[in-house]
Amino acid sequence: MGIEDFLSSGNLRLDQQLKFTAEIDRMTEVYRRTILISGVRNENDAEHSWHIAVMALLLKEYCVEEPNVERAMKMCVVHDLIEIYAGDTFAYDVKGNEDKAEREAAAADKLYAQLPAEQGAELRALWEEFDAMETVDAKYASCLDRLQPLLHNTLTEGHTWRNGGAVRPQIEERMHIISEFMPEVYEWVSKNLDRAVALGWLKEK
Repeated sequence: MGIEDFLSSGNLRLDQQLKFTAEIDRMTEVYRRTILISGVRNENDAEHSWHIAVMALLLKEYCVEEPNVERAMKMCVVHDLIEIYAGDTFAYDVKGNEDKAEREAAAADKLYAQLPAEQGAELRALWEEFDAMETVDAKYASCLDRLQPLLHNTLTEGHTWRNGGAVRPQIEERMHIISEFMPEVYEWVSKNLDRAVALGWLKEK
């Protein structure tokens, strides 16, 4: 059984929406470098997206500007859909990031064309806004996208940092958006980086 077994509703728009819904099930097969806090396996993109969407409900009080939580949550749930085709690129993989933008743009072309035109355009615009990190809502969603894997690292002895050979300046650069947009949360981040270096989970430089 598979998408080829889809039974048409007789309504082209509904068929497109249902098939798209089935297609994004593939997010559950895109595995990230981050492991589950239990340590049993790597997390997948769907789990990561759900996790940061829930975080969006909880943490807006720490933002320097008030975000629209509903819009931020939308960005959280769609921001990695393109990885169905483009794959997950490790944040600290210099070579992998060289062609990331091109791979993801091509993936977006393929993915969002499967929806009714205005819905595809809406979801793509949310992804592009998230990626640009210029609006209040995008900054909030981006902070959460960076905070969640850091939280996992603090509870898994720096698993991803150690395996990826990450160094503190790389982490701090990626967390810069948190230092600007959620400074109180960044104080906690900084304390965890201190501890990670002290325990040998993260290299100082």
